[in-house]
Amino acid sequence: MVAKTPKTAAAAPESFLKKQSVLKKRAASALRLKASVAKKIAAKNKEYFKRAEKYANEYKAQEKKDIFLARQARASNQYYVPAEAKVVLVIRILGTYGVSPKVRKILQLLRLRQINNATFLRVNKATSNMLVQVAPYITWGAPNLKTVSDLIYKRGYAKLSGRRIALTTNTIIETTLGQYGIICIEDLIHEIFTVGRHFKQANSFLWPFKLNTPNGGWVAKKIGFNEGGDAGDRKTEINKLVRKMC
Repeated sequence: MVAKTPKTAAAAPESFLKKQSVLKKRAASALRLKASVAKKIAAKNKEYFKRAEKYANEYKAQEKKDIFLARQARASNQYYVPAEAKVVLVIRILGTYGVSPKVRKILQLLRLRQINNATFLRVNKATSNMLVQVAPYITWGAPNLKTVSDLIYKRGYAKLSGRRIALTTNTIIETTLGQYGIICIEDLIHEIFTVGRHFKQANSFLWPFKLNTPNGGWVAKKIGFNEGGDAGDRKTEINKLVRKMC
């Protein structure tokens, strides 16, 4: 009986081998790109963390300094008066039906086009005069760090090409404000809270905050805060109001 010769496997077509080679190269290239992107993201996250840590230490040092100065003043039977706020948070509480065009214009300049809109405002002589002229329609005060942080984290939206964009990633901030050294949300908070060199650009980047009616409602919108109502300057009491509106 004659033994059968085993059949040899047919050689793969050259076109198939070329395709397999191309696919392997693409897969390897994709893996290298993925690794490169992951490395860049890790480096960015490390930078964000370093900045956040730096600001946290700065805030803590300032707080300790204020406490020390207050104790020192109390020990010598004096009063310690903290520096005046450089930034205020302004909230619109009334409509403008039947009011003068000047009041409407000022509210537009403050970017308070709707009731319960809120914006940050640098304190100077010009802005102080504007606040006084529209005082019956707004309330304002000096926000603390927690208020600034909560508003930007919880209610912060960017204004890009006239559109309202949620601050979901730091990339949105870096793309628009990176030229000013503001690349993450902690940079943005720091710039607003400390009224940095690029406060104007950072504040313009933020869409006016849309807040809720306070829990429990307003007390009396047409009466000044000092008389037991809601309108006017609340100073640090603005922080309690924001908690009720977020």
